[in-house]
Amino acid sequence: MSIVSRLKPLVVKVLKELYGQDFREDDLTINITKPEFEGDYTLVLFSFVKQFKKSPEQLGKEIGEALLKTEPALFSSFNVIKGFLNLGIADAYWLHFLQTNYADKRIGLRPANDKTIIVEYSSPNTNKPLHLGHLRNNFLGWSVAEILKTTGHKVIKTCIYNDRGIHICKSMVTWLQFGNGATPDSTGTKGDHFVGDYYVLFGVEHKKQVEVLVADGMSKEEAEKNTPIMLAAQKMLVDWENGDPGVRALWQKMNSWVYEGFNETYKKIGSDFDKNYFESETYLMGKEIVEDGLAKNVFFKKDDGSTWIDLTADGLDEKLVLRKDGTSIYITQDLGLADKKYEQFHYDQSFYIIADEQNYHMKVLKLILQRLKKPYAEGIYHLSYGLVELPTGRMKTREGTVVDADDIIEELKNVAKLKTEELGKVKDFNPGELNELYETIAIGALKFFLLRVDPKKRMVFNPEESIDFHGFTGPFVQYTHARIKSILRKEKPSATHPSTVHSQLLSKEKELLVLLEQYGTVLDQSLEEHNPSVLAIYAFNIAKTFNTFYTEHSVMNAESEEKKQLRLQLSELTSNIIASSMNLLGIKVPERM
Repeated sequence: MSIVSRLKPLVVKVLKELYGQDFREDDLTINITKPEFEGDYTLVLFSFVKQFKKSPEQLGKEIGEALLKTEPALFSSFNVIKGFLNLGIADAYWLHFLQTNYADKRIGLRPANDKTIIVEYSSPNTNKPLHLGHLRNNFLGWSVAEILKTTGHKVIKTCIYNDRGIHICKSMVTWLQFGNGATPDSTGTKGDHFVGDYYVLFGVEHKKQVEVLVADGMSKEEAEKNTPIMLAAQKMLVDWENGDPGVRALWQKMNSWVYEGFNETYKKIGSDFDKNYFESETYLMGKEIVEDGLAKNVFFKKDDGSTWIDLTADGLDEKLVLRKDGTSIYITQDLGLADKKYEQFHYDQSFYIIADEQNYHMKVLKLILQRLKKPYAEGIYHLSYGLVELPTGRMKTREGTVVDADDIIEELKNVAKLKTEELGKVKDFNPGELNELYETIAIGALKFFLLRVDPKKRMVFNPEESIDFHGFTGPFVQYTHARIKSILRKEKPSATHPSTVHSQLLSKEKELLVLLEQYGTVLDQSLEEHNPSVLAIYAFNIAKTFNTFYTEHSVMNAESEEKKQLRLQLSELTSNIIASSMNLLGIKVPERM
């Protein structure tokens, strides 16, 4: 139980005794006391001033005195500053928390509940490798899933592969025309990069052919639709949908190259899925749902035979759900896939980790499911996130300005090697251990940088900044963890040592301990907001506070054995909470660096 969850019922009880009125815990605002004031936690009084017709100073004095009288062992002091009651928590509380939890490597883990949640993330196209934007999606989805798991939910991680459509045919046509039978193996190229190169080449060739047609007198708009390479791609799409054996065989072969490449990257970055879906298997699923909705007058047909839904009453517009030729669109597929997932897993909630470009689409999906009275409609949740940009601007695949995930990892790995060697800490590592360390630092830097920003915000990725060992970065937190482990290799806290419950905490000891005790509250906040950045910021603050504490207070040469044991316990608890919070971000913390 966190100190806040202990304080709230006490305040409710005191308010009832003092003023004869009932309050709910949700009516109270209790925050960490600001550093410039004396105290540990602060009760905000403004909401009670008008109700009880008393000054904030009088209210604070009455409530503070009553709390000290009710729980004299919990509180050490109080003071009132304007409309805030600042409460000092007795050292005994913090010391009891430390001794109870310092060795708990599973700290933060909650008992299982009965809620099942699907988290869908990654969802790449099979015509190009994963890029920097995919990485934010993967890291965010994986981390949110792990936070949900740790807090007791049953979680199913899913991925939908966008493996069909005109964009896939563009890579296929270009390979047929320019590939000369080359393969990933024959060229020594990773499969997803190999196919992606042909997608980029399509754009180059298409642009050349447009220029030729325009020079012959065709408008640019018409030329873009009628280049030989575009017409070939469109024909291939029709042939694919008609089940042409040759086209299907080529499609399977090129997609298999991409999947091999994806799996290699997923393994490297630690992304995994419990269930994969493929657009080629799901794009027809929603047709029956649309037919059923037509019968129930949820949808309507226009004169040209296309099927629509009117969402103007919800502040939107009319939305197409089936083309006039009966073919499905993205929303049709998503209706079918939502139904399929529920049929398989009977979920309570279904999270979609999708960029904010699709806010409108996701709003429409949920509204349609609500109109259809689907039992799972209210559980549809779009975790919208901002796009990642480079210092040079937005990435564009067709123009070849996208930063591939593999390339950015390799670049960061090289920077990690350079910076680690500069620190001169690698003498005791063999080559295999060094390679693993550099990859751990590189991927940790990448994940931390992309997750430390609130998902709702767009962000600019700066590789050099992400791997600074002294900044607001993953390597700084990793290095702090390794530093603590170095201390604990010299001596572990003694489980049989006499209790230190009567110790007097020094300022930096208490500052660190108070912050460590907040882990449960921080975990609850990251769960409630579906926001891993809360954990990233917390892990950084823990690391920063520990380094300040360690600069001022020796652990191994403490002034007494009791103090040494106290600081060893503090060190172990710090390392466990850093490891736990970073693991929820998908970041490994080395034992040594």
